[in-house]
Amino acid sequence: MARVARDYDDIPGTFVFDAEKSRQGYHLNMFCMSLMKDENRKAFKAIEAEYLKKFPMTPEQRDAILRREWNRMLELGGNIYFTAKLGATDGLSFQQVAAIMTGSTQQDYAEMMLKGGRSVEGNRSKAKPEPKPDTKSKEAKRSGKKRG
Repeated sequence: MARVARDYDDIPGTFVFDAEKSRQGYHLNMFCMSLMKDENRKAFKAIEAEYLKKFPMTPEQRDAILRREWNRMLELGGNIYFTAKLGATDGLSFQQVAAIMTGSTQQDYAEMMLKGGRSVEGNRSKAKPEPKPDTKSKEAKRSGKKRG
């Protein structure tokens, strides 16, 4: 079955975790959730590739995990909050993982966020948004009341 195009597909660098991504990344995310238990973290860190065999992921998903390709994990259906558990297993904070994902240092990332985050310029959908229909009559606009 062909994938249905979504209006958010063209936002640069963004992988929206929708129902399709949830299905695609189910086993990747279950692996990440398994890291909530200490014994699983120890088993994973001992022999990572072997531990991953417990989860029926795609080769691309396994490779992204082993290489710690954080953005690729999201592209392949990983949920940011689940993949953060892998970062924590590696001793990384969420902020450190986010900095890696944006190609910046932790300090630069923190400063950017304290200043309001990344600029939306160049990071919006390429499609023109549909104009919203005017739901108020001219009289209702003047009086502040809705039609009805």
